[in-house]
Amino acid sequence: MKPKATAGAAATEDDAPRPLDHGALDEVLGYQLSLADVPSKRLYFKHIGTPFRLRPVEYSLLVLVLSNGNDVTQKQLGQALSLPAPNLTILLDKLAERGLIARERSDVDRRVQHVRLTASGTRLAREAHACVPAMEREWSGLLSAQEKALLARLLRKMAGRS
Repeated sequence: MKPKATAGAAATEDDAPRPLDHGALDEVLGYQLSLADVPSKRLYFKHIGTPFRLRPVEYSLLVLVLSNGNDVTQKQLGQALSLPAPNLTILLDKLAERGLIARERSDVDRRVQHVRLTASGTRLAREAHACVPAMEREWSGLLSAQEKALLARLLRKMAGRS
């Protein structure tokens, strides 16, 4: 039998840490969402984030503008992405610096700014969005199509978008 390690002594194989008991957190939805977010982000950055240099919020913004025909206001984007105005302004500034979006004042109401994709923003949004099916296929080993649909429906409900 191997001797037990004492304080300050080198650990032996018998002293390998035991797995943590997660039981107290099994019913905590926020904890479960956090755990599920790790592989989700890993897949996102593998397929979209790293190849296109887009953070998830940037990708979401570009696809929202693309799929709404370039007729999107800053206010609509802030609401859709749950971003306060100052954070959205910083995000839009960064995307504008990359040449992906342009902001234009409304001719009808000068207080309103429309966000439009540039040609390179449109191209990038389409190319990044085209990678979604491959990314989603990687989930298929974990969830059936019905489970994915149920999870998506439940997450929309939790976000108040049901």
